[in-house]
Amino acid sequence: MSPPSEKGETDGSERGEKKGRDAWVESETDDEDGGDSLGLFLRDLGTSVAAVLLLGVYLFAISGVWPPMVAIESGSMEPNMQINDLAFVMDTDRFQPGASEDIGPGDTGVVTAAVGAETGYSQFGRSGDVIVYQPDGNGQRTPIIHRAMFWVEEGENWCENEAVDPVYLGNIDTNSNQCVVPHDGFITKGDDNPTYDQAGTQQISDPVRPDWVVGTAEMRIPYLGWFRLQT
Repeated sequence: MSPPSEKGETDGSERGEKKGRDAWVESETDDEDGGDSLGLFLRDLGTSVAAVLLLGVYLFAISGVWPPMVAIESGSMEPNMQINDLAFVMDTDRFQPGASEDIGPGDTGVVTAAVGAETGYSQFGRSGDVIVYQPDGNGQRTPIIHRAMFWVEEGENWCENEAVDPVYLGNIDTNSNQCVVPHDGFITKGDDNPTYDQAGTQQISDPVRPDWVVGTAEMRIPYLGWFRLQT
C-alpha cells in the first residue's frame, strides 16, 4: 500500500484551515446577530416607554389630573361602569358644562343628578356627573368614583331634601344627627349601591366638599384597567 500523496495531505490541511476560518466567521456573525437583536429590543423598549410617557403627559395636559386614568375596582357603578374599566378623569375646572354653574356657592364644575334631570345632562347612562373624590377629604384612603346626586348646604337636614329618594336612605333615622349637614357639599351614590354614600350603617363619607373632588369621569375604556390593578 502506497503512502498518501503530499497533494492529499495538502488538500486535507487546506480544507481544515478553510473549515476553521468558516467556523470562526460563522461564530463571529452569530455574535453580531445577537448583539443586533439585543440592540433592537432595547431600542423598541425605549420607544415604547417614551410613547407611554408622552401619552401620559398629553392626557395630563388635557385633563389637569394626575394620574388622568383610574381603574374601576368594584361593581358599585354597574352596569354603567364595570370592574376593570379604565376611566379618563378631568379636572372640574376644565371644559365645564353650563349646568354646573347652578351648583353651590360658586362654580364647582360638577352637574348633579338632580340638575341633570332638569337640564337633560347625563354621563354614563344616567343624569349628572360621575365624580372621583377623596372620602372625608382623606388622601390616604382609596378614592371613590360615584355619581354626584344633589347639593346640600351646611345645617340643613339633607334626608328631607326635595331631591332625596327615600329608598336610598336605608335604615337611617331622618331626625338623627347623621342627617344634619356639617358643611356644604355633594350627596353621592354608586349607581348599583342600595344607599347613598352618606347613609347606611357603614357611611362612606360626609357630604363631599368641592375641594375633595379629584375630577369628573369623562369616558371609560373596558378591560384596560385590569393591567393597572395588577401593579
